[in-house]
Amino acid sequence: MGKQKAHRTSKHVIHLSAECYPVAKVGGLGDVVGALPKYLQQAGLRTWVVLPWYNKPFVQSHTFEVVYTGSFNQGSRPLDMTVLKEQSDVLGFELYLIKIPGLLDRDEPYGYADESEQFMAFQHGFLHWITEAGIVPDVVHCHDHHTGLIPFLMYYSDAFSALKKVPTVGTVHNGQYQGWMDWNKAILLPPFDTWKWGLLDWDKTINPLAALIKCCTVFTTVSEGYLGELMTQANGLEQLFAMERAKGVGIVNGIDTAVWDPAADPMLPHHYPPSRVQSGKKKNKAFLCEAYGLDPEKPLLAYIGRFAGEKGADLLPDIIERLLGRENRDVSIMVLGSGDPQVQSAITYLANQYRGRLGAYIGYEEQLSHRIYGAADFLIMPSRVEPCGLNQLYAMRYGTVPIVRRTGGLKDTVQDIAEPDGYGITFADANAADASNAVGRALELYADRQRMQRLRKQLMALDFSWDKSAVSYIDLYQNITE
Repeated sequence: MGKQKAHRTSKHVIHLSAECYPVAKVGGLGDVVGALPKYLQQAGLRTWVVLPWYNKPFVQSHTFEVVYTGSFNQGSRPLDMTVLKEQSDVLGFELYLIKIPGLLDRDEPYGYADESEQFMAFQHGFLHWITEAGIVPDVVHCHDHHTGLIPFLMYYSDAFSALKKVPTVGTVHNGQYQGWMDWNKAILLPPFDTWKWGLLDWDKTINPLAALIKCCTVFTTVSEGYLGELMTQANGLEQLFAMERAKGVGIVNGIDTAVWDPAADPMLPHHYPPSRVQSGKKKNKAFLCEAYGLDPEKPLLAYIGRFAGEKGADLLPDIIERLLGRENRDVSIMVLGSGDPQVQSAITYLANQYRGRLGAYIGYEEQLSHRIYGAADFLIMPSRVEPCGLNQLYAMRYGTVPIVRRTGGLKDTVQDIAEPDGYGITFADANAADASNAVGRALELYADRQRMQRLRKQLMALDFSWDKSAVSYIDLYQNITE
């Protein structure tokens, strides 16, 4: 068995991404790219992660060595680039950052007017570097539209012909964002076979996500359910996903159980193993409720995430009004998130109106998210679109019951308590009435203390680690390199 494993995993795989926890994280993409490569490395692959350079605390507090310097033109603009390698491999894999003054030297991954040029430079810089350095990996793994042009350029630009036979994997973390750019940006790309321009095009724009799906050897989605949903909900790419279905594979995300471990989590004030989940959660709940003026004797419902339409965050104010106002439920609520200004204003207003019953933190704070998972009895996710969802996996790891809409990865990972061996609460439609009814079911469950205690232990025993998912990726790499 050991020999077979060594044979199957003796590959060099390079992951390209805009995010990687703890270097730079905005959402689930950062968590995945910070964890999956570590598990692949542990399984025997030589795994690199390549990111843009960001002016972030991790970068400032770790030592990097320069492994390459060079220059290339983006259109008529000359760009100097430096590639830096983190020296200690503290993340469990080799980390490389590409720094380009004026484009890849920023404080945040996103939010800039020239984002197209930013990620174009990242992709061109990467290919320029490995071609010049004579690096030919076994697989190049591209994450989301920020790296979506890589397979096209590898296969159809003479400058990178040394990489023409290297198989590529494209992972769709969220098909709603596609990196659209006008065709006048084409002049900024490295010279390519113009007969192949249609591989870049979708609906008369350059669409990097569409190019990724068309050109990669195989694409994956972050759950099996999401693979099917992309054929009906993909922000204009439904037909493309249906046409390319044969090379699509759904592999559910995992979580890094070393980072997310209530028995040892340094961000929790009180640690607890499954055997002490009842008392451990009670102590964490008391700590959090004191900080936000909530009653620790009441069941605690939490929301953690972006205030975005796809997350169903616009439903939150109505859900809160129903629970705390019209229905006057005996429940405390904690909200952590930011995004849509209207939702932010509504949550801030409601936190003042229902002081002592609703706590809110507008923004994102990693430590607070861990503390909420440790303290909450229930986590609500009323998502309209949820490719995989990690929050429900973190919640279950901490003995917190998920209340989720049946969509995408939520449908794949949460089984309703009405079913045999079920462990969560699900609802059908993304509206405040269905969500509030689901919370009502949760409060009935909470009143049954013995069942609640059994359920918490059952949740903590579930295995959503990266170990199983990493094996699926290793098998995928093996298949495309044979």
